[in-house]
Amino acid sequence: MIYRWESNFRQTGSALKQTSPGQPRTATRPENVAVVRASIQKSLRRSARKQAAALRLSDRSVRRILHQDLLMHSYKIAIAQKLNGCDFENRTKVCHDLLNVRVTDVVCFSDEAHFHLSGTVNKQNFRYWSERNPRELHQRAAHDPKVTVCCAVFNFGVLGAYFFEEDNVTVTGNSDRYCAMLQNFFQPQLGLIFNDQHGADNVWFQQDGATARTSRRSFSLLREMIPRHVNSLRGDIGWPPRSPDFTACDFFLWGYLKAMVYKQRPVNLEPLKEAIRQEVAAITPEMTLKVMDNYRQRLYQCINIQGRHLSDVLFKPR
Repeated sequence: MIYRWESNFRQTGSALKQTSPGQPRTATRPENVAVVRASIQKSLRRSARKQAAALRLSDRSVRRILHQDLLMHSYKIAIAQKLNGCDFENRTKVCHDLLNVRVTDVVCFSDEAHFHLSGTVNKQNFRYWSERNPRELHQRAAHDPKVTVCCAVFNFGVLGAYFFEEDNVTVTGNSDRYCAMLQNFFQPQLGLIFNDQHGADNVWFQQDGATARTSRRSFSLLREMIPRHVNSLRGDIGWPPRSPDFTACDFFLWGYLKAMVYKQRPVNLEPLKEAIRQEVAAITPEMTLKVMDNYRQRLYQCINIQGRHLSDVLFKPR
């Protein structure tokens, strides 16, 4: 090796190995490209490292062939709830029923979510760039302080935020607390917002099939508030299980709110609640109108693919 360095230095003035201009890389010659292409087509889920080991090529060479010669890219797997056999028909039927709702009617999507004080860390996407491993840990308490917030998304904005708590202590939502929320918060807010624009007959209320929401007492109260216009398990229009891709709270609100709220880095629960209130109030009617348009597009797409997962939504390019 030392002799080769000396020889290169005497001939070229550099100890580095000299290559002829335009000389192709031996590892990426056409035969290797063809072998990698055949191996990838045979097993799409095998990692590049395992492909390289099976083909007895270097990991770097295989990745160079995949990117530069085959023009391929790596994609992450999308996680979705598994649909059961009867779900396809139920989802399709509900989509037809929801599309038959009058255009002038208002659909109100409701749900609850937890906001932890420590926020969340995405280990897959978050990196520390340093000359040495900083050995950075994100420590989280076993019982991390949190708030449970309830909101409702409708055509003209977001109704909320309502916090489930007693004596400023966060509590879980049960049937009694859910009914208290409907009576003390939702019904007065609904009256303030829709009295001048829409009557109660124009409002459809959507909720999931959680026990607290579908108990006999909760349902009786909802029937009094919004007669004949409840989208829920055993409601006027049934709501299919395992279908967060239809609910505006799931496919829009919670992801958007958490991304905005944790930018403020709240240090205790009161600033966290205030940040949630501010971000909810900042959501414009123009934004929620787009959300509702997207919701109807999802219904049409679900019908076209016979109740299966909305692949065009799950894998939508950003």
